[in-house]
Order: sequence, then structure tokens, then C-alpha cells
Amino acid sequence: MNNKKVLIGISGGVDSSVSALLLKQNGYDVTGVTLELFENSKNTYEDAKKICDFLKIPHYIYNCKEDFKKNIIDDFINCYSNSLTPNPCIECNKYMKFGFMYKKAQELDCNYIATGHYAKTEYSEKYKRWILKKSNSQTKDQTYVLWNISKDLLEHIIFPLADFENKDQIRKIANDNNIHVANKPDSEDICFIPNGNYKKFLEENSKLRPKKGNIINSKGEILGIHQGIYNYTIGQRKGLGISNKVPLYVLGFNKEKNEVIVGEEKELYKKEIYVKDINLLLLDKIDKDMNVTVKTRYSTKSANAKISESQEIIKITFDEPQRAITPGQSAVFYLDDIVVGGGKILK
Repeated sequence: MNNKKVLIGISGGVDSSVSALLLKQNGYDVTGVTLELFENSKNTYEDAKKICDFLKIPHYIYNCKEDFKKNIIDDFINCYSNSLTPNPCIECNKYMKFGFMYKKAQELDCNYIATGHYAKTEYSEKYKRWILKKSNSQTKDQTYVLWNISKDLLEHIIFPLADFENKDQIRKIANDNNIHVANKPDSEDICFIPNGNYKKFLEENSKLRPKKGNIINSKGEILGIHQGIYNYTIGQRKGLGISNKVPLYVLGFNKEKNEVIVGEEKELYKKEIYVKDINLLLLDKIDKDMNVTVKTRYSTKSANAKISESQEIIKITFDEPQRAITPGQSAVFYLDDIVVGGGKILK
């Protein structure tokens, strides 16, 4: 196996394009791959092919629509059907970008796979294993969406953007090297819902329909009528259609009774939560309490906490109560800048 041969995921964006360029400049034998995940992605494939042609590297396109629907879209729908809030990027990284793609890399005799994520892998003498670490860019770091990849893959993953501080540096490299997507805007939406209207997507692609029910407070008192549980998110204040002396926020849901539960902001805070579907990257198991920092959303700061394992569920106890913890989202554990692992937040 060629030790310098790498398969890189090319999305047609500036991050993956510059990553491919940097790999080539560093002497790697680079092959580009674009995964066809859903309909209406023609521009993505055209940009990806154009970039690979420009860099003079081979380019493959694989039709992964069936796998993507089964592992990502169906999971997305299933979560909302069960009053959970999914993060499809995490599932996509697990099954597609670091699952399917690594299998293709092996078929193509590549020792490495690479992506344009802002993250870092390295061998740790202290832990005697390969580890996943935060990138140098604190604002762009994407380790939160990478916790669920297999630990066995870490030594085969390269993140060329690991040491960059910000996106402007990446765009400058692209401009300096005449890469045509240098100023292409970042995608902010869920890739298979490009207009951001997930409610419309759910109604068009599943049996979910708005089913009215009661909005209640934590005492069980009925305050109003909701328009279907999946139209609401934990922490939401606007659009509830109820008046109260103090602002009310969505606290949670009772799927069985088709109820949306609301309360004052102070009721949004929790000090203890539980997570399941654990994936540990730094350790093989947690056999004693461990002090870590925990992120419960991609956009929130890490908070000091203690984790302790009880069979296949991990209990997280925060030093300070955390706001709007959302079942279905991920909790990711860190030791300084090293990813310990993560899990899915339970109700």
C-alpha cells in the first residue's frame, strides 16, 4: 500500500478544495471523491470535478443516495417523530464521510482519507494511541460533529486545515492559487434541506402532519394549543401563541399525550443529564468518575462537568446548570483540547 496515497472528500466548497491542494503540495498522492447523497446536487458535483481537473487529480463520484436515506434522512425523520432533535451531520460523518469513504479508500489502495473539517489527529505518547483534538481555530473547530467516528480510523485520517486560525486564511490560499470557489459562501443549512425549512421537509417526506394538542406548564395546567410537536424546539420563546406575566419557554414534550411543556427561563436549566449510544475515542471505558468539559450543542462553549458510567449510559453532572439541554442532540466530552468521546442526550 502506498503510504502517501490519500482519498479526499471533495464537496465543491473552499475548505475541501484547499485541503486537496495542501495535500498535493505536501507530496501526497491525492485522489478526490464526491459522494452523491441526495437529489439536486448537480452544482456540487460540477464544482468538485472542476477543482479536481484544475489540481490534476483523479475524481470519483459514488451514488450513496440509498445509504444516506437509510442512515441519515430516516434517522432525522425518526428523531422528530419521537420528539427528539437530531444532528444529521454527526450521522453523516459516522456512516458516509468516515464510513463509506474509508471503505472506498481501501478499495483504491489509499492508506489515508482526508476532509476539509477543522480538527486534528495525532499520536499521543501519553495515551499510547491516536487521538482526536480540537483544531487551532476556536471559532471553526468541528470536533463536536466528529465524536461518533470509529477510533480505529484516527490514524488513517488527515485534516489539512488543522493548524489554521480562521477561514480568511483558507480563502487567501484559494485566491492565491486561482481556485475558482475561493469566495463561495459557506453552507449554513442542513445539506438535504437547502432552504432550511425542515418542517416542510418532514411533511413532504414522512407521515408527520401537524396534530394540535395542549400547551401545558410544569404543573399540568393548560395554557394554549400547539400546532404539532415537531414545530417546536426546546428553549423556544417566540411563536407559542400564549400570553403570560413572565416570558415562557419550551421545556420539553410529552409525545404520548401530544403535549408541549412550557415554563419560565429558570426551568430550562439542568445540572444532571444522561447520554446513551456512547462512543469513546480516548479511552476504552470509563471505570471511575472523570472531570471533563462538555459541549451539548455545536454553538455552545464547553462547560466543566463530571462524567460517570453506569453500564451503557453515562451520567453527566455539570458544575453549573446548563440551559436548554435538548434530547437527541449530542454531548461531547473533552480533556483540554482532546476529545474523550460523546453520546446522545436522553430525555
